[in-house]
Amino acid sequence: MFNNILPALVLGLSALLSAASVHAEDQKAEQFHIRGSIVAYSGSALKVKTREGETVDVTLADGWKLASVANAAVTDIKPGDFVGIASLPSEGGGDGALEVLIFPPAMKGAGEGSYGWDLKPDSSMTNATVADAVKGVDGRTVTVSYHGKEKKISIPDGTPVVTIAPATKDDLVPGAVVFIPAEKAASGALAHQVLVGKNGVVPPM
Repeated sequence: MFNNILPALVLGLSALLSAASVHAEDQKAEQFHIRGSIVAYSGSALKVKTREGETVDVTLADGWKLASVANAAVTDIKPGDFVGIASLPSEGGGDGALEVLIFPPAMKGAGEGSYGWDLKPDSSMTNATVADAVKGVDGRTVTVSYHGKEKKISIPDGTPVVTIAPATKDDLVPGAVVFIPAEKAASGALAHQVLVGKNGVVPPM
């Protein structure tokens, strides 16, 4: 089942996860992220209470894709892995991770780059290949490379580390936490992909 969802995710979910790297004037539709918990789901309609407290209606596009996240560990990050790391500038220089997504091998290279992100004010998202992972006294510092550039990101203890996992529509229950890369349409929010939390693991991005 997992292998079956990967081709669709490569073309869909990972592309939208990197949507913030595209200049607004180059986008066909304005894109934004919905983070919150499910209020109700039926057919092609999803109602979500966002983290800001607003309730929004999301229309699910034809052929929409669904996935979840599963727990991983910092020690799972190996040189050559492709990761997506949301981070904030650190007071002492460099960046500190807010979360880490370890992409399955089939998604390597998707959305490569480093760009602004809206998880927290001033945060960024870096999709890149791990060049070096070194254990330090204050946790782990990962060196990642993208487009010929390198960036060092520290991963503090307690930072959520996850990977992509399968999900079914049965997981879209009230209270389930979702991350939805959506676009603004005439009808409101339109989504081609949904990441849903399950088994106590929530999408941290």
